Amino acid sequence: QVQMRESGGDWVQAGGSLRLSCAASKSIFGINAASWYRQAPGKQRELVATITPGGNTYYTDSVKGRFTISEDNALNTVYLQMNALKPEDTAVYYCNVAYGSLEVWGQGTLVTVSS
Repeated sequence: QVQMRESGGDWVQAGGSLRLSCAASKSIFGINAASWYRQAPGKQRELVATITPGGNTYYTDSVKGRFTISEDNALNTVYLQMNALKPEDTAVYYCNVAYGSLEVWGQGTLVTVSS
């Protein structure tokens, strides 16, 4: 089975930066969109950012101006550059790719931002 594997999660002090990476274990053809989601303790999973093959991007309001999503290899590799991190950004971050009617999720990587 194809898997998306995240890396880059770590502990960081408020105001710091992290770069998350997500890569497909096998090549996926025809990815329509790649996204980063996050789930904080006690909260619902939320969409953080999305990128499409044409380069269009979406960001949730809380991360605009601080986070940047990018990709390589036809969205088989996805990055999330996170700057000016806040304690509210603490969460498990998941990557997701959609192709056709299918989706593949990563296992998540933990980001902890301390005050």
